[in-house]
Amino acid sequence: MDLNAVRTLVAVAESGQFQKAAVDLSLTQQAVSKRIAALERELGVRLLTRTPRGAELTVDGQAFLAHARTLLQAEERARASVRPGSRALRVDVVGRRMSLAGVLRDFHRAHPGIDLDVVTLPGAQEAVAAVLDGTIDATFRAVTMPGQLIPDGIEITPVHDEPIQLFTGPAHAFAGAGAVSPAQLAGHRIWMPGNVPGTEWTAYYDALAADFGLTVESTGPNFGVEALIDTIAASTTLATFLGTQTPLVWPAGYDMRLIPLRDPAPVYPHSLLWRADNPHPALTTLRAHLASVRYDRPAGETWTPAWARRPAGVDNARDQYTQPPSAPRRATPPNSPARPRAVPRAAVHMRPMPWRA
Repeated sequence: MDLNAVRTLVAVAESGQFQKAAVDLSLTQQAVSKRIAALERELGVRLLTRTPRGAELTVDGQAFLAHARTLLQAEERARASVRPGSRALRVDVVGRRMSLAGVLRDFHRAHPGIDLDVVTLPGAQEAVAAVLDGTIDATFRAVTMPGQLIPDGIEITPVHDEPIQLFTGPAHAFAGAGAVSPAQLAGHRIWMPGNVPGTEWTAYYDALAADFGLTVESTGPNFGVEALIDTIAASTTLATFLGTQTPLVWPAGYDMRLIPLRDPAPVYPHSLLWRADNPHPALTTLRAHLASVRYDRPAGETWTPAWARRPAGVDNARDQYTQPPSAPRRATPPNSPARPRAVPRAAVHMRPMPWRA
């Protein structure tokens, strides 16, 4: 099986457009179409259907997509196992079109000489395992889900508490609101078809729904951002949640609304995880870059799930996530022998967290 064709299918599925995938892969749109057609001939099924606004996965395409990503991950591991000398810094993000992927783009612009590989792994468990075995150098994740512990040797530092916004069409009940509290959303339908059981972002929204009596629906296939926008734009009852840094473009006539959430403002707690003994010089540069970035804090009280809150008195975020829940959580002095550290930690700007997208 041609892995370049598999990679092309994944790019089209993620972007929803042949043209966007061609730009991302530095190919012509004709080359993208030929790769997809060759893959469909080999498999004997249609994987994509063209639409006026781009492309959608068929039923067979949806079934194949997860396996396609697994193939690409296996390819990356194989390449990494024999890659000599200087190699690219490999960083995992939840999605190339989501949130902190934009921070990585800014890092690349600030340090164009650093070779950067951006990968997308299915969830926090897979990402932490990849950091531990050296397949990737770092990952941006919300840690940790209930019952999950971070293995010894993995360092964690908070990066950004990203505010969550309500996203509606013009006919929704809250379309004209200047701000909405999470409690006001009780009884309203929040549609998030990308929520996958077992992932940290689903755990985040499950906790948000439980704390404020929300109804978060993940029914129906996930056809990507464009299809989500189409559905929300035409609905009087459906809304969704988006992080403030999620890049979005929609047709001018849609008149979509991004409404701040307040009292409290839910924030998604992004952290950077890496292996403490990782010697890659660009990893230190990335951490220093992240430490230099400052974000505006939402006004008033903020909220995150209990499992993502950083206890007072814990100066190393890792202490919170490596002790069993029944064990007493204690702070270890920074220079204590009990806290070995192979790589100096960059100073990171922290927001107070009185209290994932």
